[in-house]
Amino acid sequence: MKKITLLALVIFAGLINSIQAQYVIDFKHTADVYYSAKDFYSAAQYYNKALGTFKVKPEQILPYAVANAAPPSGKFKDYQQVVARLAESYRLYHDYGNAETWYSQVVGFNNPQYLQAKFWYGVCLRANGKYDEALIQLNDFKKNYTAADELTTRVPLEIASCEFALSEASKRPKYTITKVSGNVNEGGANYAPVVIDQNTLMFTSSRSEAPSLPGVTVKEADKRPKDRRGTPYVSDLYMANGNGSAFESSQKLKIPSTKGYDQGVSSISPDGNSLYMTRWTIKDGVKQSAIYLSTKENGVWSEPQKMGSNINADGYNSMQPYITADGKYLLFSSNRPGGMGKYDIWYCVMNSNTPGNARNMGTTINTKDEEQAPFYDAEKNLLIFSSNGRVGLGGLDFFQSEGDFGTWSAPVNMGKPLNSPKDDIYYSAIDNTHPFAEGFISSDRESVCCLEVFSIKRIRKVASGVILDCDTHQPLEGATITLLDTVRQKTVRTIKLDGSGRYSFEIDPQRFYKIVAAKDNYFTKSLYFNSEELNRIDSLDNPTLCLKHYEVEKPIVLNNIYYDFGKATLRLESKIVLDSVVEMLVDNPRVIIEMSAHTDSVGSDKANMKLSQARAQSCVNYLISKGIPSQRLIAKGYGKTRPVAPNSLPNHKDNPDGRQQNRRTEFKVLRKQMPALTDGTGENQSSQ
Repeated sequence: MKKITLLALVIFAGLINSIQAQYVIDFKHTADVYYSAKDFYSAAQYYNKALGTFKVKPEQILPYAVANAAPPSGKFKDYQQVVARLAESYRLYHDYGNAETWYSQVVGFNNPQYLQAKFWYGVCLRANGKYDEALIQLNDFKKNYTAADELTTRVPLEIASCEFALSEASKRPKYTITKVSGNVNEGGANYAPVVIDQNTLMFTSSRSEAPSLPGVTVKEADKRPKDRRGTPYVSDLYMANGNGSAFESSQKLKIPSTKGYDQGVSSISPDGNSLYMTRWTIKDGVKQSAIYLSTKENGVWSEPQKMGSNINADGYNSMQPYITADGKYLLFSSNRPGGMGKYDIWYCVMNSNTPGNARNMGTTINTKDEEQAPFYDAEKNLLIFSSNGRVGLGGLDFFQSEGDFGTWSAPVNMGKPLNSPKDDIYYSAIDNTHPFAEGFISSDRESVCCLEVFSIKRIRKVASGVILDCDTHQPLEGATITLLDTVRQKTVRTIKLDGSGRYSFEIDPQRFYKIVAAKDNYFTKSLYFNSEELNRIDSLDNPTLCLKHYEVEKPIVLNNIYYDFGKATLRLESKIVLDSVVEMLVDNPRVIIEMSAHTDSVGSDKANMKLSQARAQSCVNYLISKGIPSQRLIAKGYGKTRPVAPNSLPNHKDNPDGRQQNRRTEFKVLRKQMPALTDGTGENQSSQ
């Protein structure tokens, strides 16, 4: 009986060992199943468990040590595959910290099967803000990788982005950025903020729980990827109340939802009665999305209706709608045919809630990679969108471009801290009249898994200066100072000076500006400057300007105007003085002047009159050669008829000093012509 019992125990123990062995094998098998189904979070959990089943010598798993280790056994090859799959799984659901750790082992295997791992190791280092280390890996990959594939095409962009990020480190930030407190960033992903009014924020959140997956806890599910990559939670629209960076009382927006679909990423019409939104589902790891419209009737939102083929092309995805503040354009992102690559930005001209044909933004905006989440400021003609197809800090970065749906300027990266090594998307302004002063963005910069909502506030950038009277050198109180954006050809602001004579304007970095200082009976003066320097500092002090007083028909002497002896030929030093007249005439395009020349008493009246007329004409000709219209200029020679000092002394001897004062060149304002086209300052631009 004891033998039977012992035999039974042996058999039972063998069975247990067999079950355990089978269970060990299932870790990798289960992970592979999740990996094939593109459930990379679950795959990573099971690959981690599978690693515990291997017995591998330490020197075989240390990064870069495998080349000196003994040839791996068959089991070690399985170990390599599990590590590689684990690194891939972490990367594919954007846990770059863990992905970096495991890729560092994969590149150490020196296995030709994993040549691409060095590229992805560099990408993970970049995503973790380790740009110097990333450059080493990416440059090494570029040097040694010979295949002609997408990675070969992508690596120059990744290298350029790392170099750009390092150059950005020396620049001063343009914004402060704060994670929104309260209960906005609560559970799942929270993103795509929309400002309803100063105290109300609408956003998309995946905090609503869907049926849980087998073997996955709620806590684990909450660590899943962002909505656009798949999540076990259902996304919906929420509203929160607050201000600044603190919002509370998040409540789901009362709008009908469809079972099996997520909804959110919305935009609301200027009148507040039309809600454009994205609805999507994820099947086999592939997102299927379309844009829907809900209208408010008697304070209640209607069942969202899928918009027509102008927006939603059959078999393709459309998402992230944005209706402009004037209601004229609906912008969205789509992978529909006719684009440049993956997702492009498109737009439709709107007729009420009816969109016209979809039009691609073109190659200036779109790349072969991802362009998403458009925001457009119709007042400043500025487009903000996110892209991972351009040089940036990494992932999706914010870019801005100026345009009017006809032409667009080359997109400019908006820099840190709006952008980070991870994904930055969904720009929203608090006030459309000042779209870059304050607003919100979404980013996963502080999260392993999910987008979160951040408030942003522009750091005040100031250009200032002083305006003086050229004669008294005192502050010119009452002068009007106008700031113009020369690229957009728009007036930014106009102020009147107080007794200090000092002006101060809040401006944007990396722009070209013109300051126009004007006052009655003073010559207007302009100053051109660009604000690129404000990337490194917060304020810019412009050179002091002085305005010259004048009276109509009262001559103003131009000192240091010289001619060759007895001739009308201008000397070089005379042209320098006349250049100041050119500048004055450009700044005062309505002014018509008389340019006059005078002689001393030596010589005949006829000869002096002829010489002075020729000299006045020489000055006028020079001004014309510099682009001043001839109809604004009159040349007049007065010979010796208008002396300002005696040509001889009381004792009838020669007076050299007096004759020198009489040999002069002057100009005077005759009148101002009526204004035609203006630049917003009241000055005629037709002659510029």
